[in-house]
Amino acid sequence: MSTPRYFPPELIQKLDGLPELALDCNYSWSHHADKIWRELDSDLYWQTRNPWLVLQTASSSRLEELANDETFCHMLQGIVSAQRKLLTEQRWFQMEVEQTTQLRQVAYFSMEFGLSEALPMYSGGLGLLAGDHLKASNDLGLPLIGVGLLYQNGYFRQAFDNDGNQIALYPSCDTGDLPVCPVRNDKGEWLRVQLHTPETLWVRVWQAQIGRIKLYLLDSNDPVNHPVDRCITTKLYGGGLEHRLSQEILLGIGGWRVLRALGITPDVCHLNEGHAAFLVLERARDLMSEHNLDFKTALSVTRAGNLFTTHTPVEAGFDQFSPQLIRNYLGFYVQKLGIDIETLLDLGRNPYSKNPDSSFNMAYLAIHGSATINGVSRLHGAVSRSIFSPLFPNWSKYEIPVSHVTNGVHVPAWDSMEADKLWTKLCGKNRWFCEHGNLPEQFNRVSDEELWNLRAKNRSRLVKFVRDEYARELNVHTNIPEAEQQDLIQRLFDPNVMTIGFARRFVTYKRPNLLLTDPDRLAAILTNHDRPVQLVVSGKAHPADLPGQALIKAWHHFMRRPEIRERAIFLSDYDMITAEYLVQGVDLWINTPRRPWEACGTSGMKILVNGGLNLSELDGWWAEAYRPEVGWSLNGLESEHADREQAEILYQRLENDCVPTFYDRDQTGIPRHWLAIMRESMATLTPFFS
Repeated sequence: MSTPRYFPPELIQKLDGLPELALDCNYSWSHHADKIWRELDSDLYWQTRNPWLVLQTASSSRLEELANDETFCHMLQGIVSAQRKLLTEQRWFQMEVEQTTQLRQVAYFSMEFGLSEALPMYSGGLGLLAGDHLKASNDLGLPLIGVGLLYQNGYFRQAFDNDGNQIALYPSCDTGDLPVCPVRNDKGEWLRVQLHTPETLWVRVWQAQIGRIKLYLLDSNDPVNHPVDRCITTKLYGGGLEHRLSQEILLGIGGWRVLRALGITPDVCHLNEGHAAFLVLERARDLMSEHNLDFKTALSVTRAGNLFTTHTPVEAGFDQFSPQLIRNYLGFYVQKLGIDIETLLDLGRNPYSKNPDSSFNMAYLAIHGSATINGVSRLHGAVSRSIFSPLFPNWSKYEIPVSHVTNGVHVPAWDSMEADKLWTKLCGKNRWFCEHGNLPEQFNRVSDEELWNLRAKNRSRLVKFVRDEYARELNVHTNIPEAEQQDLIQRLFDPNVMTIGFARRFVTYKRPNLLLTDPDRLAAILTNHDRPVQLVVSGKAHPADLPGQALIKAWHHFMRRPEIRERAIFLSDYDMITAEYLVQGVDLWINTPRRPWEACGTSGMKILVNGGLNLSELDGWWAEAYRPEVGWSLNGLESEHADREQAEILYQRLENDCVPTFYDRDQTGIPRHWLAIMRESMATLTPFFS
């Protein structure tokens, strides 16, 4: 672990609050502190979005120079004072709820958290949702803490060879460069808890700060551990089943032990997917020890305070382990529960199955240990009731106790600076922190000219980002002379051309190549002389998912066609920075999952606040949000054989509806019909899915 740099006392006094500001991930999305880090090292900050790294690597001479700059110090103290005020002032929960509820603490367990590129502990939508959950909880003043894992390599970074084959890279994350701190006990010692998996395992605890919210991250890379065990928290979603099982024991059992070691006893534990399901066992064991209860009674009592959210649309998507693997890793642990291993295995199985070798399903364990179960959209709730129906054989499908809570996004994390200014002007700075009833009416005061200006600025910023990324790739992969490179870069994309975005995890059920069904037809749409379109595609396929990687390769080959090189690009290494530019800059967002396999999908929600429109399959959240007044849809067919028919509908929507509407301008050059749809989408959908 790197040691945080030493600051002389005179610098600490003048730059008071700078380290705490750098460690607060709350400012990863708020642009108020950007000027601080740009002054220290603008290039490094925009490349990494990591204030802590900027502070650790800034030269002493630069720090001394800024410490003697009255303007800088005044700006710093203003931002630090505002931050400290936010940490103590009453928010929605304190003002509206706290006096009428006994709820005092919620613990949110997740395998991944997407807070910022400064802390790359996420792979995709599940982690970004968890990160947004913490950010929104901070804004609302909810008494919530997060529990997750700290990965030495995080999720893989993506590169490509000359033929478009994906290459998975795992650069190490130096914890000294991450915005995290070791958690100390009362004696100043690094907090560690002990597990058995099946060997003795020591787990270290780190803390990330998101405003008033604490996120505790567990790390097995303790030098006292066996080398194999030190690698448990090396990669997110890496390794085989034993590695995954070890991670989930660490998250569920270890996570609860960390909270108890800190003196925290949550009223509610929220399991974000089944990865943390072992928590229900450890929470019951803890109550057994405290009140001398048997396991069955303790599980019955504690399940009242457990909530399980499933994001999985097919049973095969749940983590499942062989009975022998469970015996190997938890045979010692069940003795502490006072039960035999078969009783534990039954908690992860269909109780009506006759097969003694059936797999141990983590979702089943979560259901047996939770009082409340929910899917993440209305349609996904229905799908989940069907998936879990074997656990409730005598229940009507409509009565199976699985509800739904449709996901939302933390809007301030995804709006552009221009969008934030416009919304603040119309609806006030606290618009997302209270009831949203008046927001549509307030927002509708905006003029068409203001909306079109917002889109122009957001699109221009995306075009600049695309060109910068293209320039970086040219420098790495080609030997083209500088002058020729500049010509290629300037010809790529046009800030006045309709821009479509398509970015997600590349798996077959998301059908990321539906748009590529007829390459010639897509090329014709992109290169239309009177109504040109430009397309940005991005996303990763898991290193073990060869079909997903083949889909990416097909896009690479398509984009080498000479006629569309200036109109389409695949941005490599999709991350939160790329996502930010995309959701802020695109005019149209396309999503084409195979219904009903998209549990929710939040990427299309993130464009709403920025004035982007959706063209999507009627699946997940869009099945609830869609109206002709707010965007476009496909026809919602569920057959696997309907892909070609839906591709035809997708092309027709683009050719006959979306693109013509964008280019249908009045005498002042403004697309009034497009803006009418945009206005309705922004005013009604943005607050509803926040």
